[in-house]
Amino acid sequence: MTKRKVFFISDRTGITAETLGGSLLTQFPKIQFTKTFIPFVTDVTSAKNAVSTIIEQTKVDGEDPIVFSTLTDPEILSIIATSSPNVFDLFGTFVGPLEKALESNSSRSAGKMHGISDTTAYETRLSALNFTLNHDDGLSPSDFHEADIVLMGVSRCGKTPTCLYLSMHYSLKAANYPLTSDDFNKLKMPEVLRSVKNKVYGLTIRPEQLSRIRRERRPEGEYSKLSNCRKEVSIAETLFKAENLPFLDTSTVSIEEIAATIVQAMGLH
Repeated sequence: MTKRKVFFISDRTGITAETLGGSLLTQFPKIQFTKTFIPFVTDVTSAKNAVSTIIEQTKVDGEDPIVFSTLTDPEILSIIATSSPNVFDLFGTFVGPLEKALESNSSRSAGKMHGISDTTAYETRLSALNFTLNHDDGLSPSDFHEADIVLMGVSRCGKTPTCLYLSMHYSLKAANYPLTSDDFNKLKMPEVLRSVKNKVYGLTIRPEQLSRIRRERRPEGEYSKLSNCRKEVSIAETLFKAENLPFLDTSTVSIEEIAATIVQAMGLH
């Protein structure tokens, strides 16, 4: 497999550069990319240091790296442009045409997307995150009526990371409830969730994958045995269908895709 070095340069955190550039790189599956992030390039000195880093790497590799930039300052960007013939200005590509289409000049300000320009929205996100942390793994079910979404499924099927993603990226109050042996024996909606059934979304997973994940956490005992995982998954899916609950198999789906699917399916905003 071919290997290439990639740099993500930003005047703030680099999240946008990573997201946009990373998305483009997924279209080249036959190339293995080694990624380096250089955030907070805000002045001439830091820009020159970044250029030196990139040039040194070029000498080691003998090949010009790919450089993705979300820099907003033209002077700093011009310095970065000297680092490699393969510098992609992710903002400049679109800002110019947008200014023309909107008949308005852009602010060319750094960190607008991830800053705290909207205090209310930021506080809402923090509130959602705090709620999610305090209602993980079935904690405080009496408060589930305050949740925007309640995920239900067997242990280790992806409930917690999905909830955290929903709170961080969608500002949703996401709780989750792990199905236990008691729930499996009753084969019906847990009573603590009955009053919020319209908010419940099920997650399932292939038994083989579940067994592998559980072995990493608890290699011994019934918990991670494939036979037990098959039993739990089967009962969970039977419960979802009996209660007419929407559910998703997370086996081959990323956390981002799981969250987006849930938001769309449940009509959340």
